[in-house]
Amino acid sequence: MSDSAERIPTVMGALRSPRMLKTEVLAGLVVALALIPEAIAFSIIAGVDPRVGLFASFTMAVSIAFLGGRPAMISAATGAIALVIAPVAKQYGLDYFIATVILAGILQVVFGLLGVAKLMRFIPRSVMVGFVNALAILIFTSQFPSLIGVPWLVYPLVAVGLLIMFLLPKVTSVVPAPLVAIVLLTVAVVVFALNVPDVGGEGELPSSLPALLFPDVPLNLETLSIIAPYALAMAIVGLLESLLTAKLVDDVTDTHSNKTRESWGQGAANVITGFFGGMGGCAMVGQTMINVKASGARTRISTFLAGVFLLILVVGLGDVVALIPMAALAAVMVMVAIGTMDWHSIHPKTLRRMPKSETAVMLATVVVTVATHNLAYGVVVGVVTAMVLFARRVAHLTEVVDVAHPDEETRVYAVKGELFFASSNDLVYQFDYVGDPKNVVIDMSESHIWDASTVATLDAITSKYEAKGKHARIIGLNAASAERHVRLSGQLSGGH
Repeated sequence: MSDSAERIPTVMGALRSPRMLKTEVLAGLVVALALIPEAIAFSIIAGVDPRVGLFASFTMAVSIAFLGGRPAMISAATGAIALVIAPVAKQYGLDYFIATVILAGILQVVFGLLGVAKLMRFIPRSVMVGFVNALAILIFTSQFPSLIGVPWLVYPLVAVGLLIMFLLPKVTSVVPAPLVAIVLLTVAVVVFALNVPDVGGEGELPSSLPALLFPDVPLNLETLSIIAPYALAMAIVGLLESLLTAKLVDDVTDTHSNKTRESWGQGAANVITGFFGGMGGCAMVGQTMINVKASGARTRISTFLAGVFLLILVVGLGDVVALIPMAALAAVMVMVAIGTMDWHSIHPKTLRRMPKSETAVMLATVVVTVATHNLAYGVVVGVVTAMVLFARRVAHLTEVVDVAHPDEETRVYAVKGELFFASSNDLVYQFDYVGDPKNVVIDMSESHIWDASTVATLDAITSKYEAKGKHARIIGLNAASAERHVRLSGQLSGGH
């Protein structure tokens, strides 16, 4: 076991430690309070009853607490998932909507078992930085409905909430500062009868427990053709957002998590959620940061209790929860946005020191994510941008050098660098086919063949020499390059 794995607090360790257990319990409570308005808002985006989002947040959190690979990460109903599958509810109704969630969960389980989590290694650091910064912006802008066009009393309440969360940790960490802010602001609003928006105004809270629900849809190819495209999109977006969030928590906690387990765990949680009438979901960065960064939780206990507390609050204490001012929750999320932002990455000194290509990748990720409100789009654009810029950079690292003339009839060239589709395309133009003598030796001991494009280019070079009545011989290939060259040379229909 690695050192990082040994530092991960366990559930049993937390249960034996009153201090750790208190942290986990209070963190779960804060997260539950923050989940309520978000779940209601995402239900509205998806075009379904608020109970569908609230039940989804409960079942996702409780399920992923047991099934997930990243302890302390929060999964619940999310805006990204709501946007992807909203058309199903609008066009076909709730039953098809729930069937889509279940199919998406099955696809995620399959993707997880196929090892899709290993693709995370291809996401560059600059994309991760852009992902984090875009999240901070989205978390902040998502609070605009609670901050714009509202009674003026909201602003001092938000300011007081921010002050509490900024100053309290400097005095004590016995109770999570976000919980203190929520309680104190709620008490102030109730005692002074302040007329400000509250949770109760966001939508009707459920009065009963979720029950098993089997979607009433025909089990045929027509149904599959309707829900499959949306289910596939939901599966991909959910996995990408969850795996990136897991990596972010790994960095914050300096621990390692099981991404493969997280992948199929998310799928299983979505299947369970669907059968309980929930809208599905994935990892939530804002609530996860509240749990891990603001409240200090580290184990599955906080995730499990976030779901349990959510159900207790909305079903058993709905009247009390309805009194919580939206200003208090907005203050918590603004503080989370401030804490999530990688301020170092946008400092002028950092930007001056960082290669322009890295900054371009980060900005592309941020701009696309913020513009589309879809983290998956931003990450895909960021990765593609990074790949293109990398290919352009390494394409110029290949050179052909005239190294020797053993006799009047022979010239020796040395090819240096890594040869793949981007760098080998210009290789064909770097030889003097007309002016070279009858025998040409191409020494490739300082290069490596990575793909079929390079083999095709080498074939084109030797063909051009043959067309001039000259002979070109390739030498110095390492074992892997020689094997690829022998296997593919002459089999690629010429051209370059």
